[in-house]
Amino acid sequence: MNAMLDLFETPVVSGLSSCSDIISPAEEAELIERIDADSLSPFRFQQWTGKRLTCSYGWSYDFETGRFSPTKPIPDWLISTQEKAARFAGLDPTQLVQALLIRYDPGAGIGWHKDRPVFEHVVGISLGAAATMRFRRRAGAKFARANVSLQPRSIYHLSGEVRHSWEHSIAEMDEARWSITFRTLARSTQSHQ
Repeated sequence: MNAMLDLFETPVVSGLSSCSDIISPAEEAELIERIDADSLSPFRFQQWTGKRLTCSYGWSYDFETGRFSPTKPIPDWLISTQEKAARFAGLDPTQLVQALLIRYDPGAGIGWHKDRPVFEHVVGISLGAAATMRFRRRAGAKFARANVSLQPRSIYHLSGEVRHSWEHSIAEMDEARWSITFRTLARSTQSHQ
């Protein structure tokens, strides 16, 4: 039995839910193959280039310019995964308007951050190697911390407190990992479209 949260357990952090085996091993292998065949490019943040490779669909946020804009539509091969992610999060699939594909090669991770405020719900599917998703929130001079294991084929949903009050990160890994992250737009973003 893995350390994933059961849907009926108290979450590690309010607003965080997760479960294992949202997709089959065959679906995982196909998604990894599709992601690797996509037009991935190195993640860029201002003058820094990350070790992970990414591609956005639906909406794109440019960390060099701060621009948020529409991009290529979510491809047909992601639709059934989008529907599963929406069902897990209790959302309509059409609300998941952004899909971010990431390949973490060995030595890649992601530092402490909160997703951009233009987004609201964050629903991620983990593929390949297992990883630990770390959470922290300032508590006086220190940080409150929590961890969740992201097993292959597992899913997580960030909303409410964990989405807005906590940062998250993934430590560098020794093995390759892929992820698909779906996001909804924040209401304030929707009203400005």
